[in-house]
Amino acid sequence: MESFFSETFHVIGNLIKTFRVSDVLDIVVVSFIIYNLIKLVRETRAEQLVKGILILVVAYVVSWQLQLKMLSSLLSNFFQFSVLAMLMVFQPELRRALEQIGRSRLGKYWSFGGATKDEEIYRKDIKRCIQAVVDSALSLQKSKTGALMVIERQTKLGDIINTGTIVNAIPSVPIIGNIFWNKAPLHDGAMVIRDGMIYAAGCILPLTKSDAVSIDLGTRHRAAIGMSENSDAVVVVVSEETGTISVAKNGILTRNYTHDSLTAELERDLLPEEMEPGERRQIIPSLRKGKKNEKK
Repeated sequence: MESFFSETFHVIGNLIKTFRVSDVLDIVVVSFIIYNLIKLVRETRAEQLVKGILILVVAYVVSWQLQLKMLSSLLSNFFQFSVLAMLMVFQPELRRALEQIGRSRLGKYWSFGGATKDEEIYRKDIKRCIQAVVDSALSLQKSKTGALMVIERQTKLGDIINTGTIVNAIPSVPIIGNIFWNKAPLHDGAMVIRDGMIYAAGCILPLTKSDAVSIDLGTRHRAAIGMSENSDAVVVVVSEETGTISVAKNGILTRNYTHDSLTAELERDLLPEEMEPGERRQIIPSLRKGKKNEKK
């Protein structure tokens, strides 16, 4: 017993002597990646797919041990193409994970846009947009007119915009009210706001596929949740039945907003952080005066 403990301590001592700072960094990075992969799987339907794959792995091991040649050969051929199959099966989850990486703090320093706009002008435009959205939501609430307003952030929504009609107008209560008037041709779709401007209307949004969504929610709210699941957009919804104002963000729908709470929510999500006195920086979203929003 003593020899066992002495050998164990000897092995541990040798490991500590050869341990480097880079090894610690390596362990931390790998642990972080594994943790986030597990978290991603647990938050999506991929959890059931992972269970199915584990069952196939167990079946392959058992068939190999029992020498079930036909079954083991079949599973062996399946696993040879498992990498390609995994990419196909987990495509939505992988896309979501990559988008989350792009929206991280590191991703915010990257931009494929062209010209940029000064902080002060950008804040002014966004505040004007927020005020128009809030006032319009309250006005539509009073008349119980359904509305779906998508505010683009880092994730570009060019594929969504292509399903609608380009408007490219300064946001205001009359324009937004006219878009969602129940006899207007664009009222059934969503309005997309880009860089503080109403860029498109009548757009079709993807519906959420989550089983956790209440059955009381209609298509408009399911589309808002689906859009927030597939991007970092903030989606404001006005219910046609109850007039309730809701906000969808990161796949979560929160309801019963008032003028003040909606304003605070949008300012928190959309306005950039205040600069220190004397500090100058440029905003990543491309906001052009003469060539505003040429590219999707």
